Amino acid sequence: MSFNKVSASEYRRILVSDHPIMDARAPIEFNKGAFPASVNHPLMEDEERRLVGTCYKEQGQQAAIELGHSLVYGEIKQQRIDAWVKFFSDNPNGYLYCFRGGLRSQLTQQWLKEAGLDIPFIEGGYKAMRQFLIETIDNASQARPMLILSGITGSGKTEFLLERQEAIDLEGLAHHRGSSFGRFHEGQPTQINFENALAVALLKHQDKAVKHLLLEDESYLIGRSALPQAFYANMQAANLLVLEESLDARLARLLNEYVHKMHSGYIQRLGETQGFAAFAQYLSQSITGIRKRLGGKRHDELQAMINDALAVQLSQNDTSAHLKWIELLLLKYYDPMYQYQIDKKADRIIFKGDHLAMHQWLDNQ
Repeated sequence: MSFNKVSASEYRRILVSDHPIMDARAPIEFNKGAFPASVNHPLMEDEERRLVGTCYKEQGQQAAIELGHSLVYGEIKQQRIDAWVKFFSDNPNGYLYCFRGGLRSQLTQQWLKEAGLDIPFIEGGYKAMRQFLIETIDNASQARPMLILSGITGSGKTEFLLERQEAIDLEGLAHHRGSSFGRFHEGQPTQINFENALAVALLKHQDKAVKHLLLEDESYLIGRSALPQAFYANMQAANLLVLEESLDARLARLLNEYVHKMHSGYIQRLGETQGFAAFAQYLSQSITGIRKRLGGKRHDELQAMINDALAVQLSQNDTSAHLKWIELLLLKYYDPMYQYQIDKKADRIIFKGDHLAMHQWLDNQ
């Protein structure tokens, strides 16, 4: 029996173009990891999949198929087909996939055909496409030489990267700014979704007319998102650019990042009273997260300064008092730590400059 399939040679095109694809796996599989442009409309829900999987192991394929048909029939079956038909009505050029491009893809395709739609499924399914993305990440440094942008805390590295065609924003993909105070209002993606998003960003980057892959100097962990080992190792061997910025500009930037943006985000989500309480908790948890490295005395000093600044902000609607603890945190914690780390990388530094000089240097490469 021949099936309408999209071959593995099309993976790059599908992923780079954000081609609409329907994921027929169970929600538990989809939520663990999927592709950025995919939408989940399962053949089987989680419990149905579990029962069929158990049956397959104990009684074989045919018994599992029969059980599957007995679980997904009648009104339940029709509801799922209706959801698929709506997806492909909205995305008439879309494709579908399951885990391996096997039985679930074939059955979904068959039921769609009976409903009047001939939809291709992707050869190899999620597993093979995922392997293609892993290989894309591992081979990234071969496609384009990496350049790593370093800079002291608050120097505006992310802001700079977002202005450059040759850059990929790793912190944006991880939904985390990479420091104790770095979490975003949105939660972080699963590890697999972070890796998938990184790989798709790399594929898109490879289609640009640029000479380098510009990345921020990151730790192995960005929040709880881990950089793939081969990719991280290549970053550690790449040439380094150092972005320089004045202390005043850094303080203003961090006041905006740590205080203004986070405060307004909590207010939008939770309202004035609860939002302010959650914002205060975010600052307290962030400083507590580095208590061991700060030492108890310094931590307590900073916490007291944060509490004072929050009181001023609440009573006078004035955030300027936050600059005191941010400056102390920079001068006594982040700056010495950065200097220690950059000294170890001194032999890799090929350029230093402010935002304007860095843009000009990169433009001339």
